[in-house]
Amino acid sequence: MLKISNLHKSYPIGDSSLHVLKGINFEVEQGEMVAIMGSSGSGKSTLLNIIGILDEHDSGEYTLDGVEIKDLTEKKAAVYRNKFLGFIFQSFNLINYKNALENVALPLYYQGLKRKPRLEKAMFHLEKVGLKDWAHHLPSELSGGQNQRVAIARALASDPKLLLADEPTGALDTTTSYEIMEFLQKLNDEGKTILIVTHEEDIAAMCKRVIRLRDGIIMEDNKVEQVRVKQDV
Repeated sequence: MLKISNLHKSYPIGDSSLHVLKGINFEVEQGEMVAIMGSSGSGKSTLLNIIGILDEHDSGEYTLDGVEIKDLTEKKAAVYRNKFLGFIFQSFNLINYKNALENVALPLYYQGLKRKPRLEKAMFHLEKVGLKDWAHHLPSELSGGQNQRVAIARALASDPKLLLADEPTGALDTTTSYEIMEFLQKLNDEGKTILIVTHEEDIAAMCKRVIRLRDGIIMEDNKVEQVRVKQDV
């Protein structure tokens, strides 16, 4: 599904450069649920941006679903993002003046789907996250947990190979965070591959594998006994 080999990334700073990723190696198989952890400056955000085809690596190899991700034009990168990836962000990144249904349908618009099938598919995914009755509400009319579920529905709408979640519970209270993680666990049970960047130990424990970064190097990569969330969503 995803393979990273000897990945390096540096950023220029004045006359020198900052070496952020220093030879990263790991693979993620279909159906895994992996947490990436690390303190500020560890390189986890840079790694996520490269995996999300939002930034390019300097050297090494990155393969996604058998396709090497390298030297892409912005247009090609956008095509691959839409084809392979679904994004879930801490801040939801919903469009404030569009209702839940329109937000979920947006990626399908860029895939060229016509309006009626686009809205039908968006409604299907809103129902999947339990928000069918809230389809015509704006983000400002929804709770934080509901907005994050809309964001998950939007990420699922294009049927991505890989879900990338960047601190998906960072803006939520503990109860709501666990509701979101229970839903992500259910998606993973159905076979969806999920990669979560988090700094929260309890959230990482709800995954099946934890990768820990420090100073651009993987310090630990361990399968863990997954903590299952058991509460009504």
